[in-house]
Amino acid sequence: MKVIISGGGTGGHIFPAIAIANALKAADSSCEILFVGAEGKIEMEKVPAAGYKIIGLPVAGLVRKLTLKNITVITKLMKSIWKSKQIIRSFHPDVAVGVGGYASAPLLFAASRKKIPIVIQEQNSYAGLTNKLLAKYANKICVAYDNMERYFPEQKILKTGNPVRKDLLNLDENKSEALEHFGLQANKPTILVVGGSGGARTINQAIVKKINEIAKESVQLIWQTGKFYYNAMAEQSKEINTENIKIMPFITRMDYAFSVADVVISRAGAATISELSLVAKPAILVPSPNVAEDHQTKNAMALVKNNAALLVKDAEAEEILIKQTLDLIKNSNLRKTLSQNIKKMALTDSAEKIADEIIQTFRIK
Repeated sequence: MKVIISGGGTGGHIFPAIAIANALKAADSSCEILFVGAEGKIEMEKVPAAGYKIIGLPVAGLVRKLTLKNITVITKLMKSIWKSKQIIRSFHPDVAVGVGGYASAPLLFAASRKKIPIVIQEQNSYAGLTNKLLAKYANKICVAYDNMERYFPEQKILKTGNPVRKDLLNLDENKSEALEHFGLQANKPTILVVGGSGGARTINQAIVKKINEIAKESVQLIWQTGKFYYNAMAEQSKEINTENIKIMPFITRMDYAFSVADVVISRAGAATISELSLVAKPAILVPSPNVAEDHQTKNAMALVKNNAALLVKDAEAEEILIKQTLDLIKNSNLRKTLSQNIKKMALTDSAEKIADEIIQTFRIK
């Protein structure tokens, strides 16, 4: 079996894609896998690091307003479709898998022209434009939320959940190692701040604005700023001389970070929410306003309406995020409730379920 996995652009797309590839290799070690992504994006680094080959396309995302930039976008799309046809002719895939994002569009479109079976994974509660357009070509569409028949043909939908990294299982076993890794104390509550693979400006600004208040509390902070924001955040926080605040551009051991976290501050990307559900951590979500169709707010509300997370609007974060976080740290009953409820929403073995569906699609080809 030969499988192409296409998509990416963010860690939220590419880490689940790698999890699917790993599940395919576990089910069939002879399976050949090729990734196709967008040139210059995170997948071009993370996929080879995971041991897989990747080919980049010159594709770019559509600007959702009238602008001459979209002429360039269309030109890049046509070049990417042409290159995708070449890749398919060379690799001869049995199944093409799309994990969302504009990088998957040219490859899946080219695959559909060659009558290659297609499996789509839609991570969000609000379907992305690329997946909505490509749904008519798909054999199966793997989703993580209910009521997705609003966007896709019901007979094609399979609820699998979103794949997450296997190292997030059995976190309690790693807690002592994790405390030592970050240089933290076991008797102090810990706040974990993550803003996605690239960081989040609003969350960072909310933290740095109230850094003195955090330093005065008997809490510990693990703060992932993102590489782009790290130098500025470290400079603005340099006068805070405390061992309780750990500032870093990127967390390589998220299993360790989750294992010690008592409260998590995060954006509301689908992959992050799936991880929070699996590890059952109380969370305050700050949905990004800079995403298509405001889908992060829709993702977050799926938890909020089940009393499984708290939500702070991006526009209000600088003023109220830290107060709400410190209030939650002090409210053990609410933390317990949020943890119990978010755990109920976790879907396990998602990568294996998607891999099984890909294998079945290959067998009935």
